Amino acid sequence: MHRRILLAILLAVAVTAAALGIPLGFTAWELVSSLAKEDLATRAQRIAKSLDNTIAAGEVIDTRQVRLAIPEDGFLLVRGQDGQEYHYGDRPQGEVLAETANLGGGGGQVQLTIPAEPVRTRQTQVTIAVVLLAILSVGTGMVVAGVTARRLARPMRNISARAARLGAGDFRPDAARYSMQELDMIAEALDASAEALSALIRRERQFVGDVSHQLRSRLTALQLRLDALTAHSDSDVVEDARAAQEQADQLTAALDELLAAARAAREAGAEPVDVGAQLREIAGHWGPVFTAKNRGLKLRIPAGLIARATPARLREVIGVLLDNASRHGAGTVTLSARAGDGSVVVSVSDNGPGVPEDLAPHIFDRGVSGVGSTGVGLALARALAEADGGRLELASPRPATFSVFLLVPKSTDLSEPPLRSGHPR
Repeated sequence: MHRRILLAILLAVAVTAAALGIPLGFTAWELVSSLAKEDLATRAQRIAKSLDNTIAAGEVIDTRQVRLAIPEDGFLLVRGQDGQEYHYGDRPQGEVLAETANLGGGGGQVQLTIPAEPVRTRQTQVTIAVVLLAILSVGTGMVVAGVTARRLARPMRNISARAARLGAGDFRPDAARYSMQELDMIAEALDASAEALSALIRRERQFVGDVSHQLRSRLTALQLRLDALTAHSDSDVVEDARAAQEQADQLTAALDELLAAARAAREAGAEPVDVGAQLREIAGHWGPVFTAKNRGLKLRIPAGLIARATPARLREVIGVLLDNASRHGAGTVTLSARAGDGSVVVSVSDNGPGVPEDLAPHIFDRGVSGVGSTGVGLALARALAEADGGRLELASPRPATFSVFLLVPKSTDLSEPPLRSGHPR
């Protein structure tokens, strides 16, 4: 993108420089020659007028009287009415420029001649100046093209990366705008799409959870009723009850398989990652942010913690929590990890005032914020954590401690080494 924009602008500048420079150079060349001839003709006219006055007074023609009108390297030739010639200066050799003027009465002529070499030198100098001006314009165009290409390409790369993150499940809005109407419209459209997708996924997960809960509750109640019927005195009733109970068990198993398949599809991008390596990389990015605020970022990460997650989503989730601690917390922030019961728990805590009691139950609801922010970050962070099969919880309101519970990979997931950094293999 950067290269294409740069080449397009340079081509436009080069074509413009050629379209203007060539005619301008030719015009400058002819203009110098025209000005030299015009000056020579004016001098010849002045000399002829002066000599006319001399002839009218009955005096003898003396070319020294008009020497001031003759160029320094010029040659004057005067042909009188009687055919006699008068001259002044040395006759130039080689190519010359000459202009004539008639004396009064039409009986004589004045011819003024100068060597053409100085004029050709001036023509060359002016043409070179025009060429240098064209080169300067092309050079200026290159600088402008480079600045413009970077100014256009950087937002396009940012928008491309934003779209890629959106496809990876990162629904966080991006406040960056570029002072270009079209690009800003695209950025706003991506933010609107991210919000719509996030809401859609949350509604879908809530719906699936509600349906799952309702079906399980009804199936459990049905199985209890059928279990009671298996103790009935009528053998036919017992047989039908057991058959129905078998069907209910199969329906329960089918429901479990469908929910497991849905979770597997949702977690398709997750893979075994080295949690310690990921968190150290994240801390390296956020460390300067806290240092600039005279706050510290402490790590407590044991070695050997492996979890199943999508690296990009994990970075975003932890980034939201660290950003939240940076904005609303105080003191040193601690980023820690530990092995839990079938999970790896990553926690972010600080020494600030914590989460108010009335806000704590709704801290992950969209639009809920205690300090005037948008209230979107924590809701999206929870959605990203759940997208990998994990969950995000407020472990402690005071001091504020948020914990991310990541799944431990299955043995079949560990056939390849865990991903140690945020880059693809």
